[in-house]
Amino acid sequence: MPHPEFVGLVNSLQATAEAALGDLNAATASAARDGLLQEGRARQTAERSLKLLTMLAEKTRGNLDFAEADLLTGAISSLRERLGSGTPGN
Repeated sequence: MPHPEFVGLVNSLQATAEAALGDLNAATASAARDGLLQEGRARQTAERSLKLLTMLAEKTRGNLDFAEADLLTGAISSLRERLGSGTPGN
């Protein structure tokens, strides 16, 4: 069974990146208010979230249950696709 805090962390990082990329959700309003959607900064915010998720995957490799690993892999894949090949570390 996935650890609720782990799921929350992955979802939070993914939502931050998606909000920076312009997805409309509750996080978008917060990100705009915090200045994270300014031109140039939005992509940087999304890339930072992707880097954190990638680091989390590397550091937890072999220690996650299937559902946690699947959630994390899905979040990373989704963000890499959204950011395209220009993302460092791709």
